[in-house]
Amino acid sequence: MDYLVYIAGFGAAVTYLLWFRDARILLRTGLPGYRAAAYHGVAYATLALIALDVALIWDPIVGLGIILLALYLQGREKREKVFSDEPALDRLLGKTGRRKDKGTG
Repeated sequence: MDYLVYIAGFGAAVTYLLWFRDARILLRTGLPGYRAAAYHGVAYATLALIALDVALIWDPIVGLGIILLALYLQGREKREKVFSDEPALDRLLGKTGRRKDKGTG
């Protein structure tokens, strides 16, 4: 197994981590930008998992390209600003304050 497969696995794990972070922020705040990001994150995480399979079975370079595409698309989502001066670990894990009025839609 090539070392590029390990890099592809790490990229797929990062895609899932970003999706879970967006979902956590959505549940805590109810902001519409994070709602769209969490919904689209399902497709991007699936794309990254398919890319990991491509890297394992067929060609690691093609798999890495697809994972980079999934990460690029996930980063293009428009989100509201929810962080001000939190440390990097809190931003990575999606720790935000809860909002009482989350809105209905």
